Amino acid sequence: MTLEPSQLDEKGKESFQNAEYDEAAEFFRQAVAGYALAKDNPAAAESKNNLSVAFLQAGKPQEALDATLGTDAFFESIQDVKRQALALGNQAAALEALNRFDEAVSAYERSAELFAQVNEGDLRALVLKSSAAIKLKKGKVSEAAFKMIGSLEAKDNPGFFDRLLKFFLRFVKK
Repeated sequence: MTLEPSQLDEKGKESFQNAEYDEAAEFFRQAVAGYALAKDNPAAAESKNNLSVAFLQAGKPQEALDATLGTDAFFESIQDVKRQALALGNQAAALEALNRFDEAVSAYERSAELFAQVNEGDLRALVLKSSAAIKLKKGKVSEAAFKMIGSLEAKDNPGFFDRLLKFFLRFVKK
């Protein structure tokens, strides 16, 4: 029995939830092929991003990067800004795992700009925090603090810890 691409996608998501990342990647890879055969390009690009996340969780950052490359341009071409931003975030995470930090920061920051355009504050905050973490690793403490402040300001519903951190970080701005 041959499964439809959407069924393969669902099996991939199930495997991912069960922390079976290699199995999830295989289902997503098959879904990408099925969607491509059916000429369902948006679904194929979405599955490529799912494949990227599965590879990253499986400890295969180069495969993760390869899977997601170009999906941001595709989503840009169909004017799907949110999925474009998500694709850039996936690329950035893979670049970070490959220790290509400058490229990762650039991709995270572009992703954050796009999330801001579509009012996705929490997702914007997430990618800004990732950018800040890289800057901190590289010893750029002031830049990291400014990124962290930006991420805290982007959150739609900051929690107690976020508000407390924002309070203390305001002293770095001065």
